[in-house]
Amino acid sequence: MALLVLDEVSKLSSGGRGGPRQRPALRDVSFELDASEFVAVWGLPRSGRSTLLHVAGGVMPPSAGVVRFDGRDLAATPALGRPAGIALVNTCFRRVIGDSVLEHVAAPFMGRGMPVLPAQSKALQLLRRVDAVACAELDANDLDHAEAIRVGIARALATSPRLLLLDEPTIGVPPARDRDDVLALLRSISRRDRVAILMTVGEAADLAGVDRALTIDDGTLRGPLRPEPARVIELRPEQSGSTA
Repeated sequence: MALLVLDEVSKLSSGGRGGPRQRPALRDVSFELDASEFVAVWGLPRSGRSTLLHVAGGVMPPSAGVVRFDGRDLAATPALGRPAGIALVNTCFRRVIGDSVLEHVAAPFMGRGMPVLPAQSKALQLLRRVDAVACAELDANDLDHAEAIRVGIARALATSPRLLLLDEPTIGVPPARDRDDVLALLRSISRRDRVAILMTVGEAADLAGVDRALTIDDGTLRGPLRPEPARVIELRPEQSGSTA
């Protein structure tokens, strides 16, 4: 069974300044994502790429169709921010608990009742996982783009999600090494930590190394919409020795 399923999902969005007129942001999208799979969706601004992520994560409900996570309708059983559920990576760091990166990454643990010191110890482990432990004592709002996305990923991993959603994770990250390192980190999380990843990208170069690459335009998702079935290799019985 697929981990995430969008079944004929459509979403109407506001027409903006023009008044109450609505336009389709997603058009009859059917899509499946397997556990531990790494999928990227390329699209231009206003193509529906961010809406796709928000609907897939349960941030906003579909106008039509059904979104299922682990077999359950997200409308009835929300999974966003829940342990072993869905995590949406963001790099907005509000000054609620403290200013430092360590305090922000520890916040989800403390929100579940964990004492401060164990929560900070867990946060340090996650910062090491994303190669951002050097940022622990920095003010979260002083991070550069590459540091901010790593810290955002660390904070999202605090709920041990099975699905990680990212909207253009490399935007603002300098090209070459920093950009490639962020994408390599995501591949590692998918493979090593067994976390499914669905991300949007604005540049085709960021599709390299993913398990499936899709495109979206005017709310229509195109490409291999379902995981490729695993190849079945038929085992032939051993031939008995030849007879004279």
